[in-house]
Amino acid sequence: MISKEVQYQSSKVARKSSIFQPANGGIQEIHSLFTPIQEEPVPCREGENAFENQLRRLKEAFAEWRHEKRSDGSTLFLRFFISDAANQAALIKGEDFCQCAISIVQQPPLVPNTKISLWCYDVIGQTCISKGPFHTIQHNGYTHYWIGNQSLTEGDSKLQTHQLLQSYQLSLQQEGLHFANDCVRTWFFVQNIDVNYQGVVVGRRENFATIGLTAQTHYIASTGIEGRSANPASKVLFDAYAVKGLQKNQQQYLHAKEYLNPTYEYGVTFERGVRVKYGDRDHLYISGTASINNKGEVMHENDIEKQTVRMIENVNALLREGEATTDDVAVALVYLRDYADYETVAKLFSTTNFQHVPKLFVIAPVCRPTWLIEMECIAISEHVNNYFDNF
Repeated sequence: MISKEVQYQSSKVARKSSIFQPANGGIQEIHSLFTPIQEEPVPCREGENAFENQLRRLKEAFAEWRHEKRSDGSTLFLRFFISDAANQAALIKGEDFCQCAISIVQQPPLVPNTKISLWCYDVIGQTCISKGPFHTIQHNGYTHYWIGNQSLTEGDSKLQTHQLLQSYQLSLQQEGLHFANDCVRTWFFVQNIDVNYQGVVVGRRENFATIGLTAQTHYIASTGIEGRSANPASKVLFDAYAVKGLQKNQQQYLHAKEYLNPTYEYGVTFERGVRVKYGDRDHLYISGTASINNKGEVMHENDIEKQTVRMIENVNALLREGEATTDDVAVALVYLRDYADYETVAKLFSTTNFQHVPKLFVIAPVCRPTWLIEMECIAISEHVNNYFDNF
């Protein structure tokens, strides 16, 4: 089970953390969400605008937390969720948070008057190393490769998706990895998803076919969701995670077929989730999951409450198949199409088994217009598996 912490930092930033520490004293993993709190005006310093004020406070809280956890060098991945990429992304890039894989995506946080939130992943006691476009850690024969904010500016969403995947596959090959065997998780952030998502679907499907990822083999756990960068020519942003050193059968793909259908039945190529087994723990990456049934049909159109309930049922089913529960969920991201639905959804979550999970609600339309909500999550559960080395 993961321990949870919720507290306010001195800079009026809320931090929600999940801390996994196995009983055998192995490597500690921490997922944290940082959000500046604007319940009352926080004075700006001279020459500071509202976003710069929140960014400064976020950086101060992040530095304070790293000092508290003695985590210098252990941050592997950061994702910034911002409200206006065109005006804010460059300011984040100008700040030195830490040396790690960084993702910056326009998905406005659903916190009153807040322009930025941060998801941070730390592996305490290990040092992050840059290797080409990747940021990595090495331990017990595994090398973990994170990459963020990959984008292109030429072509439509189909071409950009195809070329982003080709480039990623080449980078993996240069490190001795193979996409089909070693990639664990991908994210596709799609500008104007109602227009551009079909291009992502076709570009990914065609690319996967060239490397043997088919309905007869397997796909990759993934989220495809609205999100944009500062450059309007970038139709697709791409983040990914891969592991070198995994053995055959160390990844178990999750299906929950009584609730969900295989995505290939409606022409999409991703897995509903994946469980990565280590000697002392399991990692579960649950893909973007919405209100869908096992025939691929949208459930409860135009009803945000019933869609939320069905979505959570689907996620719980995937967790159960991976021998995990919400007690094991380290972080969850919830995507909403309509800001006006936030209070209803937040209230519903407060009555479910996800109420104590560190989570962030953002504005990000789902790939079908009739889906009003989607969520993804990461779980870490303590399991002893003598076939594989510890994490």
